Amino acid sequence: MTTPTHPKRRRRVRGDGVDLAVFEQGDPARPTVLLVHGYPDTHAVWDEVADGLAGRYHVVRYDVRGAGASSRPYGRRRYTFAYLMADMAAVLDATTRDREKVHLVGHDWGSIQSWEAVCTMPERFASFTSISGPCLDHAAHWTRRLLARPTPGNLARALGQGLRSWYIYFFQTPVLPEALWRAGLATPFTRALELGEGVPARPGHPARTLPRDGAAGVGLYRANMAERLRRPRDRRTEIPTQVIVPTRDLFVSPHLVGGLAERVPNLTLRTIDAGHWVTRSHPEAVARWAGEHIARVIGGLPAADPERAPHGVRKAPRRRSPAAAARAARAAARR
Repeated sequence: MTTPTHPKRRRRVRGDGVDLAVFEQGDPARPTVLLVHGYPDTHAVWDEVADGLAGRYHVVRYDVRGAGASSRPYGRRRYTFAYLMADMAAVLDATTRDREKVHLVGHDWGSIQSWEAVCTMPERFASFTSISGPCLDHAAHWTRRLLARPTPGNLARALGQGLRSWYIYFFQTPVLPEALWRAGLATPFTRALELGEGVPARPGHPARTLPRDGAAGVGLYRANMAERLRRPRDRRTEIPTQVIVPTRDLFVSPHLVGGLAERVPNLTLRTIDAGHWVTRSHPEAVARWAGEHIARVIGGLPAADPERAPHGVRKAPRRRSPAAAARAARAAARR
């Protein structure tokens, strides 16, 4: 990893009963971009992306509760969306001017909680880029829609995502996931990233705190997954939203974008031939696409035109079936 071009400043922010480690780069007078990491990562998973954005924007990151240098509360109740949203709001209050509208970018669980944020406190955000982390409510509705029309194709798509989600079921098991993380799961995890994703370890990622982060972060799954999948809300947002779809993601099916435009009318889809940790394997593309999306929103321009869009970019129509969305994703990936 090269030395960051833009120095990183660190501060502590008080969230909802926790202390959060917050990191900033770039000029605070410029538009703010908030990068939210997933599980079992820390803010450092964004290092390369943040450095690519910090020349144009005020880039803010933080270790979410349970990760890195932030507090690790005990028990699954302290990891519900209500706590996560309070933490994010505290970070925004501490790092922005006069309740400035922020450009939000999330990956994995950072994207999952970012969906919750843009749907429940949209007044805080100007744009949203989602990577490999669907809205849990959208995912539940998507699954129900497929099962309500049990064609062979629909069943295959639902089963495919179910198999990708094997770890979610495992994380509902008491005690065992935490014990495995503390017993040394970090080493095979790091090796799998390199062999399966082409993402070798570098300073900061995976973090030295990975065993503790993995054990604590299981609370995210236990506190939110089952409840949302059983009783999904009707989540919608008018915020200009870009979804980056890695077509080789082992955990999130490209088919999950099906029907999304019905709830997110200002939607752009981009596909990339990459795995789940695309923020590490293709940080230049992620930084470029996030920056282009932000620049369009700041300039008041419409979503990317599918006829004149850069390679791999497709704008989602207002209504698209799950099958059609998946076909579009596959077609874009082959170009």
